[in-house]
Amino acid sequence: MKHFFSIIGGMGTIATESYVRLINHRVKIAKDQDYLNYILVNDAQIPDRTAYIKDHTKPNFFYDLRDDVLGQAKLGPDFYVMPCNTAHYFYDDLAALTDIPFLHMMRIAVHQFIEKYPQEKKIGLIATEGSIYDHLYVDEIHAVHREAELGGPEIQPMVNKLIYSDIKEKGMVDSKLYHQILQKMHDDYGCNVILLGCTELSLAQEEAPDHPYNVIDPQSIIADVSIELALKIRNGMDSKKACAKYMYK
Repeated sequence: MKHFFSIIGGMGTIATESYVRLINHRVKIAKDQDYLNYILVNDAQIPDRTAYIKDHTKPNFFYDLRDDVLGQAKLGPDFYVMPCNTAHYFYDDLAALTDIPFLHMMRIAVHQFIEKYPQEKKIGLIATEGSIYDHLYVDEIHAVHREAELGGPEIQPMVNKLIYSDIKEKGMVDSKLYHQILQKMHDDYGCNVILLGCTELSLAQEEAPDHPYNVIDPQSIIADVSIELALKIRNGMDSKKACAKYMYK
């Protein structure tokens, strides 16, 4: 297969399925050959990301990701995409394993926020406890001189229920709970824009978009970027040149 990209997924599987569905349905097609070429690594056995980030005695998920990245490197993809926000805890270590471009979903999403909403100095952030605990998104937001608003102590339990109890355990989206979280971030904490810092939250947005709030959805954004880059490379552009636009430092 020529000109393909590798998806490092399975964190979780339903969220990865959402990303694949987005790229398949958003690319303009008239025939089978118009779809994108990609290899999906749905490694569902990767240890829990939040558990390790909060407690280093838990299984380290880096080694599974390292094996997946190195295994794909042998096949020569044009670029990597990893549709899991919390797994970006090890982004630098994973990107250093190969000279193949590795897109940073979190960084790309934050830069789209400042491009789309340049007047906003604050963005609401809802994410896994792991991302919050290690300041993964907060650091990216501060790097572009914006403030991250996490809300009060009632927000994280609501987010946890939506991500783990509903989506990961039951495979369903509680749209009422999702909308309630967005409403509280907007009304109670003054967030005109809310960043969905977990791909399960992106799935909630995909299935329950009928709300009036402005969201930055990293999975939706990385899906569009994946399509853009794959088509440029298919049409003859060098992969590193194509990806350079999104390799923010």
